[in-house]
Amino acid sequence: MTTLNGRRALVTGGASGIGAATVRALVTAGADVTIATRDPRRADALRADNVHVRALDLADLDSVAGFTWDGPLDVLVANAGVMALPTRQLSPQGWELQLATNYLGHFALALGLHPHLAAAGDARLVVVSSGAYRNGPFDFDDPQFARRRYEPFLAYAQSKTATLLFTVGAAGRWAADGIVANAVNPGYVHTELQRHLDDDTMRAFGAMDEAGNLVTPDYYRTPEQAAATSLLLATATTTGGYYEDGHEVAPEPFASDPEAADRLWRLGEDTVLR
Repeated sequence: MTTLNGRRALVTGGASGIGAATVRALVTAGADVTIATRDPRRADALRADNVHVRALDLADLDSVAGFTWDGPLDVLVANAGVMALPTRQLSPQGWELQLATNYLGHFALALGLHPHLAAAGDARLVVVSSGAYRNGPFDFDDPQFARRRYEPFLAYAQSKTATLLFTVGAAGRWAADGIVANAVNPGYVHTELQRHLDDDTMRAFGAMDEAGNLVTPDYYRTPEQAAATSLLLATATTTGGYYEDGHEVAPEPFASDPEAADRLWRLGEDTVLR
């Protein structure tokens, strides 16, 4: 059994779904956990002596910049996300909202918390990605869909490719600080992440019947099953990997290219640090 006694963890989007399951798993393993969420009231049911809740809007870099931490941080789980927004929306900083939330906000948060992760001496960065990344490489020429036609799932795929490239960049840059960085695909799970999907799309997934009732196909996982790999990576010793169902798998070359990872890192820094 994974033991995290005395370890301090931060989980973004930890008020519901896979995030909440991850919080419960970390607490069961002995960790002291802080939930970062846009609406702290939604995490009330999870509050406990070893579970704390703080406000954070990952889509707004001003909110991320105002998020502070005291002392070492042992585990950062970049779990929060948004999927398939039906129309192109922009963050306060002008980034396409899925990319701003899923990638840029987590990049900015990890960058700001880097001294605290380094202070832990053997910290873990767990980035929750998605198998949907396979549908879209990162478009450095038009990442915000300013010129190309906006497509909800393509924008989602690009944002998740960005999370994998972020993991590659963090693993290479922060290894000397003892920071282990890995990404995880949690698979298909019934959560609020699907709230923007229409009924036809849900039926195409096999996750809704003709009457509009949610059904659970065999390939779907429970939130607890999806959170299991994140818990595993909270103590991983190898870095820079991409995991599914507790096993490391090779991602597509465009999502693991060190040159693309370096280019995206510079783009992130240019935005966050300007």
